[in-house]
Amino acid sequence: MSALREVVATRYVTPLREGGSLPGIVEGDDLGTYVCKFRGAGQGPRVLVAEVIVSGLARRLEIPTPELVRIRLDEPIARYEADEEVQDLLHASLGDNLGVDFLPGSFGFDASCEPDPEVAGRVLWLDGLVANVDRSWRNPNLLIWHGDLWAIDHGACLYFHHAWAGGPPSVSGAADRFAAQPYDTSDHVLAAYADKVAAVDAGCREALGGTTLEEVVAEVPDVWLGDDPAVDRAAYVAFLRARLGGDQWVPGERA
Repeated sequence: MSALREVVATRYVTPLREGGSLPGIVEGDDLGTYVCKFRGAGQGPRVLVAEVIVSGLARRLEIPTPELVRIRLDEPIARYEADEEVQDLLHASLGDNLGVDFLPGSFGFDASCEPDPEVAGRVLWLDGLVANVDRSWRNPNLLIWHGDLWAIDHGACLYFHHAWAGGPPSVSGAADRFAAQPYDTSDHVLAAYADKVAAVDAGCREALGGTTLEEVVAEVPDVWLGDDPAVDRAAYVAFLRARLGGDQWVPGERA
C-alpha cells in the first residue's frame, strides 16, 4: 500500500539523456508535468525505492524536494515514439513508475549559489544517514527554485539494498555493518557547510523518531519491492534505525 498519489501518463514528451536510466518528461491526466523514472530502466526498481524513502525523509527534515507520484504508463503511451530505445523502455515499464514534479524555471546549483546554511547542514546530515554517493560538483543533484535549495535525485542512496537479490539478509549483522560505515564528505558539493551539521543533528534525529521511519517506508509501492514487501519494509526500517543509533556517519563529527 502506497501513500503516493496516482497519475496516469497521457503523453511522453522527451527523454532526459542523463546517466544510464534515461528518465523522460511526461504529462499526466492531472495536467501536471513530471520527470518520469522508469521501473524498466537498467538500474531496476530499487532506485525508485531509494527515491521514495529518501525523499520522504527529506520532507520530514523540512528539506525542499519535489512531490513524488506513482505515474502509470498504459500501452498507448509508446505508440507514436520513434526512438526504438525509448519505445523499448516504455514497453518494459508499463504499470507503476515514479513521477517527480517538474519545477519550471529551476536551475542547477553551482558555485555562485549561497544556500541557507541550516538547510545545507540538513542536506549533509541526510546524505550521511542514507549514504548518498551522488552529490558532488560533477552532479550536485540540487536545484535552485524561487530562491530556495531543492534536493533531487536520491536513487544512488541506500546502496545496501542492491545486494538483496534473494531478499534482505539477516538484518542484525548487516544493519550493524551499515550503521558503522563512515560518510566521506571530501567530494560533497556542500562540504563547506559540514560545520553546520552538529547544530542540526539533534533536531534531525527527533524529526525521524517515533514511527516516522515506518511511515516513510510505507509510501513505497509494493510492486517495487521483493516477493514479501513486509519483509523488505521491516529491513529498511531496521537498517535506518541502526544507522540513527550511531554517529560514525555524521558529517563533521569525526574529522
